[in-house]
Amino acid sequence: MTRHKLESLSTDELIKLADDNGTDIPFGLERIFIIEELLELFNADKPDDSGDIEEGPAFPETAILPKQYNISFIDVIIRDPLWVFAFWEIKSHDREIQENAAGFIGYCLRVIPLGENGKETAYDNSFTVPVDIEDCARYLGLAEHSSLDWTSPAAGCYAVKLEAMRGKSLIPIASSKPFYLPKLSDNEMFISLKGNPLNRLSGIQDLEIIKSTDRQSRKKRQ
Repeated sequence: MTRHKLESLSTDELIKLADDNGTDIPFGLERIFIIEELLELFNADKPDDSGDIEEGPAFPETAILPKQYNISFIDVIIRDPLWVFAFWEIKSHDREIQENAAGFIGYCLRVIPLGENGKETAYDNSFTVPVDIEDCARYLGLAEHSSLDWTSPAAGCYAVKLEAMRGKSLIPIASSKPFYLPKLSDNEMFISLKGNPLNRLSGIQDLEIIKSTDRQSRKKRQ
């Protein structure tokens, strides 16, 4: 007697079947338990062949993933209008070359504003962030993004380069694809946090943004 066959019978038929086979069913017992009782009754004399099941090959409980996939890369995820998350890897061969080179002092990320057609703008507009040799990810804040000239069609377009520092030289290792940060059409609305709720997440209210005119005035006072 199979489960499928028993489930096709009505509850009264199940109780009668149990009575006919000498099994007392308590009053009010749920249907599912009646079926289990009958399955146990009809299959009691069948041999247990569970020991004949062939076990598959044993696998280790944990698998160690490789740290490297033999490529050097850097990629970027946009978090909000002022912050991006950069993550990268340096393949073993590239790492050996850079870290054994004369004058090597570490790695850095260079954030580069891009102009039309994805071309780099003036070098002075980029900035670098040193990272530890063992680092593989870093949040980057682009505070100057809130004061860009939005009349330019390329405004808000950036790339991040992973570079090795050798003395005063920067040696490129990998570059991200160009990416656009969300356009900020009204600086006052942005700073007052009345626009997109992502503005509050960016923490713009806690940042002091020094514009080029402020830098010049500070130099004169010094």
